[in-house]
Amino acid sequence: MVPLLLLPLLWGGSVQEMAGYGLEVQESVAVKACMDVRVTCSFSYPWNSGYPWYYSAELFTYWFREKDQHTNDAVATNDPSKRVKPETRGRFSLLGDPSNNDCSLSIRQARLSDSGVYYFRVERGRDMRYSYRDKKLNLQVTGKPDIHFLEPLESGRPTKLTCTLSLACDEPHPLLFSWAGDALDAMKPDTLHSSELTLTPRPQDHGTNLTCRVTFQQVTLERTVLLNVSYIPRNLHISLSFRNVTAHRILQNTASILISEGQALQLLCVADSNPSAQLSWFQGSPTLEATPISSTGVLEIPQVPAGDGEVTCRAQNPLGSQQVSFSLSVQKGPPPCSCETEEQQGSWPLVLTLIRGALMGAGFLLTYGLTWTYYTR
Repeated sequence: MVPLLLLPLLWGGSVQEMAGYGLEVQESVAVKACMDVRVTCSFSYPWNSGYPWYYSAELFTYWFREKDQHTNDAVATNDPSKRVKPETRGRFSLLGDPSNNDCSLSIRQARLSDSGVYYFRVERGRDMRYSYRDKKLNLQVTGKPDIHFLEPLESGRPTKLTCTLSLACDEPHPLLFSWAGDALDAMKPDTLHSSELTLTPRPQDHGTNLTCRVTFQQVTLERTVLLNVSYIPRNLHISLSFRNVTAHRILQNTASILISEGQALQLLCVADSNPSAQLSWFQGSPTLEATPISSTGVLEIPQVPAGDGEVTCRAQNPLGSQQVSFSLSVQKGPPPCSCETEEQQGSWPLVLTLIRGALMGAGFLLTYGLTWTYYTR
């Protein structure tokens, strides 16, 4: 027969719970710094009907912070003789009537230093004193610093960034700042431990993260922003396709393309910029007021006319522009031999493979014949 005292352990409870002690409380609560929160709580405890003084004894309830056990100070209580922590006095208070089994807790102007684990305790008379350790309140007070700077960020223009942590409800404490991010890889490490930072953004910094960390009473808070860096068009290049073959190469200024008269030609212009650039095609070298022959990144020429010519792609955004030009050298008749198709190019590997196989076969037969002659002599 299993002893009665062991049954609670088998059931995953405790002897006190089986004796009538119980607590219902939200075990994890998160609140933003300087905000108010109410934690709903109810409890139960056994009554002893054999002692008349038990009914007349006053019921006292307490909330303690777990790490403050050495001080024995409560954070909230209805016991006038009990010492309350100065940091929580007036901000932590009991709600409702404990005689109605209400242990709800009110927290006003939560501070980062309030984060921690709390437990509830009840006392009545000389013999009923119990701390509810099976269920505890885990309070997390959250906060984030703010990063301020003038937007938009522009490549090559120094910009001052400021990191601040506003906790008006908390007591003043020293703040330790630090910065992190790919955009800071060229900066001296000793400049990254201040609340202010001067950043000269680069095009490659666009779309990267910048983080400010603030350490406050052994708690580290951080804020991360996504950098939006504006820069003029760059890395402008053109790809072309003709006779259903695409040439994957970058055409530089003054590049020349040899093409047959009447051939279909498609040109694609691409540029890296922020904000996105307006792409336009022009005939010849355009002036600022020139009219484009195409207002997109694609220029299609169904039939290339006779005569040489020059075309230009221009990429422009509010910060500036970049352009690339190249010449079209048009010849009459079929295209030159350098424009042979993939089928013509692809036939040579097959011929070489067949020749290599024939030579290997002949070598094998020769070796076999010599070996047979040697052993049969």
